[in-house]
Amino acid sequence: MQYRRAKTPGATYFFTVVTYNRHKILCEPENVDLLRNAFKYVMRQHHFKIDAIVILPDHIHALWTLPETDADFSTRWRLI
Repeated sequence: MQYRRAKTPGATYFFTVVTYNRHKILCEPENVDLLRNAFKYVMRQHHFKIDAIVILPDHIHALWTLPETDADFSTRWRLI
C-alpha cells in the first residue's frame, strides 16, 4: 500500500500521535513538562503555530499551521 501525504506550504495539518504500545506515559506531569519543553525548543528552531492540542494519556491530537514557505511537518515531529 502506498500512502500519500499532503505537503502544502503554509497549510494547517491535523495530527494524531500515539505513544509506543499505547503506554499511558502522558498522564505523568513530568512527562507533559518534557513534551512542553520539546515543543518550545523545536518551535524556536522551526517555526510553526499550534492552533490546538489535546494531550491524552496515550496519544496527542494537534492542529498545526506551518509558515507560508514550509511544509516540513515530519522534521518537526522527529525533533519533538
